[in-house]
Amino acid sequence: MPRNARTSRLALAASAASLALLATACGGSGSDASGPGDGKPVTLTYWSATAGAKETADAFNKTHSDIKVKFSLVPAGPEGVTKLSNAVKGGNAPDLATMDYSALPEYASEGNLEDLTPTSGDLVRNEFPEAVQSLVNLGGSTWAVPFDVTPIQLYYRKDLFAEYGVEVPKTWAEYRTAAEKIHRADPDVTVTNFGGGDPALLSGLAWQAGARWYGTQGDAWKVNIDDPASRKVAAYWDGLLADGLASKTPLWGEGENKERATGKVATIIGAAWSAGNFPVSYPDAAGKWAIAPLPTWDGKPGTGMYGGTSYIVPKGSEHTEAAAEFIKWVTTEPAAMTARLSSLKAPSSALPANEGMRAAAAEEFDNSYFGDQDVYALAGEAADTIVPGWTWGPVQQQVTSAQMAAGGDHTKMLSTGQAKGEKAVTDRGLKLAK
Repeated sequence: MPRNARTSRLALAASAASLALLATACGGSGSDASGPGDGKPVTLTYWSATAGAKETADAFNKTHSDIKVKFSLVPAGPEGVTKLSNAVKGGNAPDLATMDYSALPEYASEGNLEDLTPTSGDLVRNEFPEAVQSLVNLGGSTWAVPFDVTPIQLYYRKDLFAEYGVEVPKTWAEYRTAAEKIHRADPDVTVTNFGGGDPALLSGLAWQAGARWYGTQGDAWKVNIDDPASRKVAAYWDGLLADGLASKTPLWGEGENKERATGKVATIIGAAWSAGNFPVSYPDAAGKWAIAPLPTWDGKPGTGMYGGTSYIVPKGSEHTEAAAEFIKWVTTEPAAMTARLSSLKAPSSALPANEGMRAAAAEEFDNSYFGDQDVYALAGEAADTIVPGWTWGPVQQQVTSAQMAAGGDHTKMLSTGQAKGEKAVTDRGLKLAK
């Protein structure tokens, strides 16, 4: 089996028991499939927050006459999921959209998705690694088609590391030592920005540490967000913040970009998809940033996932077959990857889940910004080290919202998430394991 096809066969796999539990809440498709072949062109509405999505839709429209895609940019994260939920409830949802893997079990089990088994089940089974299939095949049905895998990696400033005599850290202990050395040499520089609290990043780092936020026990769900592995991660980052070694500037804001662009932070904890943002957000730092494996707790290779995107058809679409044709093209056709990477404003560096797409992605991506490091090869190697055993649960979006409200105290984010997760499971009428 090729290296990238190994993408940790169990790394993304949910347990069979958890899928069976999810099946009890998932309803089948209630709409009639319609699409190409009826003599009339079909117009699909498409919502996404992903980089290069518009360019991909434009490329599809140029090569297809029976289907046209009308693209709309929507917010990322929970805000985008809420917008989509409201659209489904209001009967005006798009024909297709992208959705994070973490939201999929919750969204599918609430009956907000069309069952794609008839139109895309064979595609998922034949074109994607088994481990990735388990993220979208829930309760015996296919609810989405995978797009990418998102291993967390370390981005670091080569010039700052050289100036302060810091080696690239292989462990989190070495990372803290590097942070102390850098900040001691220049109090205006911190090791990274980590303020505000990012639940998706916290979950990915907990994943790397061996946490299992969700699981099953018999016919009940286990919620284990505030577990020892996660508390270790939270305490580590809260300690860096308290000691002034990490910047409290909130992630995903203007201040974050300013610090990163002006050399006020020496590293960024990002994912494979992060690489495409560097030339746009920090153009003057070309050649100064490099990519390395994420530090680990024991020095052995390992990482978690930070985000990750799938394609869905929201409940109520009248064009499921046409949507399936676009989804197949955008997830398996190399020309779609070429189009995605053509965006000069927001070039994508997403690592495709489909093996055949990776060569096209690697060929098109400009590695010069990172000193000609092979960005896609490094991402593929990182993906091979994703720690196995992580499962998303049926209430994660509610947990995410509660954790965001908890602010930048990562220890509090865990306890808040635990309480919300347990309540949300029981509120949905699901059994909660004690």
